[in-house]
Amino acid sequence: MTTPADSPGGGSANGGERPKLLAVTACPTGIAHTYMAAEKLQQAAARLGIDMKVETQGSIGAENVLTDNDVREADGIIIAADKEVDRARFAGKRVLSTGVADGVHRPEELIERVRSAPVQTGSAAAPGGGAGGGGGKERSLAYKALMNGVSYMIPFVVVGGLLIAVSLALGGHATPEGYVIPEGTFWAHVNAIGGIGFQLMIPILSGYIAYAIGDRPALVPGMIGGFIANTGALYDSKAGAGFIGAIVTGFLAGYLVLWIKKAEVPKAVQPIMPIIVIPIVATTALGLFFVYVVGKPISWVFENLTSWLSGMTGTSAILLGAILGLMIAFDMGGPVNKTAFLFGTGLIASGNHAVMGMCAAAIPVMPLGQGLATLLRRRLYSDQERETGMAALFMGMFGISEGAIPFAAARPAIVIPANMLGGAVAGAIAGVAGVGDHVPHGGPVVAALGAVSGWAGFLIAIAAGTVVTALTTNALIGLKARRGRVAAVVPVTVRAPDPDPEPEPALAGVAAAAGSGAGVAGAPEVLCGYLTAQTVKTELASDSKEAAIREMAAMLAATGNVRDVDELVRVALAREARGTTGLGESIAIPHAKTDAVSRPTVGFARSDTGIEWGSPDGTRARLVFMISVPEAAAGDEHLRILALLSRRLMDADFRDRLQSAPDVPAVLDLLGEIR
Repeated sequence: MTTPADSPGGGSANGGERPKLLAVTACPTGIAHTYMAAEKLQQAAARLGIDMKVETQGSIGAENVLTDNDVREADGIIIAADKEVDRARFAGKRVLSTGVADGVHRPEELIERVRSAPVQTGSAAAPGGGAGGGGGKERSLAYKALMNGVSYMIPFVVVGGLLIAVSLALGGHATPEGYVIPEGTFWAHVNAIGGIGFQLMIPILSGYIAYAIGDRPALVPGMIGGFIANTGALYDSKAGAGFIGAIVTGFLAGYLVLWIKKAEVPKAVQPIMPIIVIPIVATTALGLFFVYVVGKPISWVFENLTSWLSGMTGTSAILLGAILGLMIAFDMGGPVNKTAFLFGTGLIASGNHAVMGMCAAAIPVMPLGQGLATLLRRRLYSDQERETGMAALFMGMFGISEGAIPFAAARPAIVIPANMLGGAVAGAIAGVAGVGDHVPHGGPVVAALGAVSGWAGFLIAIAAGTVVTALTTNALIGLKARRGRVAAVVPVTVRAPDPDPEPEPALAGVAAAAGSGAGVAGAPEVLCGYLTAQTVKTELASDSKEAAIREMAAMLAATGNVRDVDELVRVALAREARGTTGLGESIAIPHAKTDAVSRPTVGFARSDTGIEWGSPDGTRARLVFMISVPEAAAGDEHLRILALLSRRLMDADFRDRLQSAPDVPAVLDLLGEIR
């Protein structure tokens, strides 16, 4: 147990008899785990005789915010978070960083460990969160950094891609030099604006990966490094390194900045380190490293791939088409992609249109395939990913392969192989069909404009490659999710880590089961009226998570607040696919934000035998709350209810009473205690 004599930092910083600790809790959704961890930490501190204040960074914003005085008097700070937390305010204090799950399941251990945690010396923590957890946390930091870059890049991809696609559709036409828009026209200016978005997306990806690792001093070297990676002319290459190069420069910049921050410098220099010294040193070192060390191999790859392809022009059309499709799909604008594209373009002038036809068939497969994947199995994707998928479909129709980059950057090990397989199929079919493309552009649009010979085979090749890419992507995502469930690992997805999104089939016969426990006349409304007697069941009939969600959705529908039960189920299951809502302690809180409901509605049900919910502690869910809110729900009242619910459910006595309440009125009386 921590005592004043051995409190974190060697004695109580507030000069009092009881040591004082601070904590910050946060999870990607900012809902249940945020408040559960806060409650558990405060309970553990009270048992150990320690004063503790906890700041929660939830979806409703930061609450119980730590003040400068709080920090000054604190003996240590625990950060239990699965997203980035600004640590500059904790400089000079012992800071222990770990995941939010540790705050829920090991609060006493965290309080003991903060005593020996490293002192925060800069504006960001060491990689992996200081003493927060070794290799697992290191991977978590890398994943969060990658997702941070992708989330900032997506708007640039969507805006730039759609502006280019619209300008090509309305102002462009096919010429021997490519699909062009006349200079000086309105649509040429729209196209140029879209092009700026595409130019910026690679530096943005790199910059915000670096920012998530090294904080603000890493932003400039990350963005400039990304620009260098995408500008092949700086290292004598005809093509830049594309988004793969940007990921590399982002991580290099972030970790380089962290390394520089460890340097001991005079106090007089410390104020200018983050704004002058670190950005300049990191930018210069990273830029020169890429130009002289990384850039040369890229240039070599480009030149040798071109020579290799030139020697294959007399080989089998199927083999050549498959190889070109693989190359086109690999890095979408990088050196491998550009090699294949420029190889096909160069042969147009000599009258060989077949090679460009193979390339043109593969070019749209990546965005079309990823867009189709989000439509086929919507539950596997977040709202943002599905919106990006729709934009990718539109871009794919106009041969803009960059529409697939956000998907590839978020899940490279899944999406890139799927893209390559689909690209190879498209290229091979185009080769067999004898497709010829007379302009250096790809996608269905060139067939619509009459620039393709053998257009039927061309469209068949695109369709086949698109379907292969979509099915392969979804199969690999599903396989990874199943492996994660078997390993009892809570999965984390696109974008970052766990927002508030979504899947699947029909609801035959479940509505009939919704009556159990409903309809207790005159019973009070609790949780601000969101939960009533109609939405309470004392025993679930279901024995699986999916069946339970369907049963509870049907129960909520009895209130008249649900417009589309199937859609509510789909969104709730999709949320489960992104990460279990089983919170441990035999609790599950599935939730959905969808316009399938007209007003916030909360349901509660019990299961005596328990339902396997994939909870981190391995317990089966016996107490299940289902929360459904419309997209345009006014304010954050539903999140406040969830926060209160999460805190109250951390009380073991309250859980026991809730589990043993004899009937619906007794359950409502108990839940009425939550205020």
